[in-house]
Amino acid sequence: MSQAYRESLYLFALTQSLHLVAVTTFFGAILIGDLRLLGWGPVAQSRAGIARSAQSVLLWAGLAVLVTGIPQFTTHALTYQRSPIFVFKMCLLAAALAFTATLRQRVAAADEGRLPSWVPRAVGAVSLALWMGVTISGRLITFFG
Repeated sequence: MSQAYRESLYLFALTQSLHLVAVTTFFGAILIGDLRLLGWGPVAQSRAGIARSAQSVLLWAGLAVLVTGIPQFTTHALTYQRSPIFVFKMCLLAAALAFTATLRQRVAAADEGRLPSWVPRAVGAVSLALWMGVTISGRLITFFG
């Protein structure tokens, strides 16, 4: 599979384009939820409502990121394995996924007023920082990885 990607004129470019669309969609769904946790964005809607609406987008976009990311990784797996930026991105990704699936999900689903106001804001800020770190480090791999 990796040989086909390296030899094809269009396959890698197509996969990378689809990967960027999937990443953008995924990050957009994260961003709208995090902005609501921070008290910005669509404040007329509940945090739980936004989290429910974004959940299917997150799952489908996350699956698309995975399906398009794996072939890109296999084209230069040994190079990426030795890249400190790639390793950093993977560690951040693991932390962001764990944080999103546990604490962020619980706080987003909690009834309004059930938690002190600083808790959703802190969770939104940490989530936003983690996911921005994943996307920025992913771009840096292109230049320094």
